[in-house]
Amino acid sequence: MDQPVPFPDRAVAGRLLADRLARMELADPVVLALPRGGVPVGLEIARTLAAPLDLLIVRKIGVPWQPELAAAAIVEGEGESAEVVRNDDVTRLAGLDDATLDKLADKELREIARRRDAYLAGRAPVPTTGRTAILVDDGIATGATVRAALIGLRRRGAARLVLAVPVAPRETLVALRPLVDDLVCLTTPEPFYAIGIHYRDFHQVGDDEVVAMLDAARCQTPEQPER
Repeated sequence: MDQPVPFPDRAVAGRLLADRLARMELADPVVLALPRGGVPVGLEIARTLAAPLDLLIVRKIGVPWQPELAAAAIVEGEGESAEVVRNDDVTRLAGLDDATLDKLADKELREIARRRDAYLAGRAPVPTTGRTAILVDDGIATGATVRAALIGLRRRGAARLVLAVPVAPRETLVALRPLVDDLVCLTTPEPFYAIGIHYRDFHQVGDDEVVAMLDAARCQTPEQPER
């Protein structure tokens, strides 16, 4: 049965998700939150599962003369790597060649590095190879960013890929389901409209809040061995 909405706030939604995930007995989990709204949700899941919490930063690569139209997305990877997830229909229609895409991707990769440094003081991403990777956000609307994130994560070699969100449209989940091993969503209200209306408190999460939550998660989770 769907969880009644609106949720009081992201933390409550995270605890409800964590209860569901805890019953799944996931092996060697790592929680990856999409900043910024996914971080308070992910923190509650990481606490319950005693798992490390990390960010997964995704940047859209827009068509140069129409930036809102996504030609691709870049998903940060482990070490110096990153995954470019192309929208082949758009790149073909826009006539963007590989060299142009690479140049655009380099710009967004620098922005990813800047944000990771701001949020995590440059700490390297938590390894996901061979682990259960749980991708978390505070909700999904169109699913474009989540789709790119899931494809990038799959390429990084997670043994099991789980998508966990409090709220999303049913049709979006149907489209994303083939990309994951497990999908946990608390409610799929109709009509959907927007993520924010399904929360009583949906304030914009500030950068300082993100840093504080990531630091709290790091203090509560034992250091992970190198892989």
